[in-house]
Amino acid sequence: MLSLSRRQFSAGALTEMAVFACCCTVAMLVAASLQLGTYDVVAPTIFFPAVQFALVMTALGVVFSLFRVGEAKSISAILVRTTIVLGVGYPIAFALFGYDQGESIARWVLASACLYTLGAVMTIRMAIATVLGSGVGMQRILVVGTGPEALAVESAINQLGPRRSVVVGFYPTGTEDAPQVAGVAGKAPCFPSSIDLPAIVQRFNVDEVIIAVREQRGGKLPIRDLLECRIGGVPVRELSAFYERVRGEVPIESLKASWLIYGDGFSQDTTRTIVKRAFDIASACILLLIALPVMLLTVVAIFLESGAPVFILQERVGRGGRAFLCVKFRSMRPDAESDGVARWASVGDERVTRVGRLL
Repeated sequence: MLSLSRRQFSAGALTEMAVFACCCTVAMLVAASLQLGTYDVVAPTIFFPAVQFALVMTALGVVFSLFRVGEAKSISAILVRTTIVLGVGYPIAFALFGYDQGESIARWVLASACLYTLGAVMTIRMAIATVLGSGVGMQRILVVGTGPEALAVESAINQLGPRRSVVVGFYPTGTEDAPQVAGVAGKAPCFPSSIDLPAIVQRFNVDEVIIAVREQRGGKLPIRDLLECRIGGVPVRELSAFYERVRGEVPIESLKASWLIYGDGFSQDTTRTIVKRAFDIASACILLLIALPVMLLTVVAIFLESGAPVFILQERVGRGGRAFLCVKFRSMRPDAESDGVARWASVGDERVTRVGRLL
């Protein structure tokens, strides 16, 4: 993980961003060369727009979670997200520098660059999936614990695609009354506690140890064995750190009070606060402009189906416990809560309009 202004960035995500940006740049250079009939790719009239194109598409890739490392992303999901990024980025790139390069030429160059980028990204993704599917470079994980948390770790790893990790087994700590993974068909084996943990790590070439035990106090963990593994170069991670790495999020049930107390995630220096706020406002304005046609159609559709009001206001709690009004498109009948009693929406709720179901 790399840190920048107290924010953690995955090295894998940064690598994906760099590869994607290179694909965009090369695709733009190739498209410009073919369309303009020149191969002088270092000329400012070609190279600078290519870099701008790559920056726009990479930024949108971040917005649409194209580079979330650890998330289970199939080839079809990658295809859809990449297509969305390129589709949204095309008019933005054209508006930024298309007119300077000649409207007619820029339109075809950018369209070709988007197609070439999509082809390059999908080719690289399928090649990576083929290599990972063959088991090359797969990380071998030992899970300390045999309870529900341990099973959840194996389930999370199995859901990742293509497979990047494999659970070699579970190691009991003595805190569980009965191992829940032993004898379960299709599960990794449960090692006996009579075998030293470092011996298992060495015997099965374990790359990482995950602590999947909720209660860790009172000497219930083999601290000396874990320390020996750590000194030997094998990373030892808690459950929350594991989920943060593979999913990009931390499930509430995996948290302990100490994780929140000692973590620096709540720290916000002045520079980061200003930069983040400026980025939020700029991104919101751009996305509102892009979504404006769809929003106008939504307003018309809601009004034609069930009349006014088109919007509803709901109170939400924001930073520092301050309340604010959230503006939403109305998705239910105007008299959905005419009795004054607020009720959660349910599956097949009759109060939801046809436009509301689509929303």
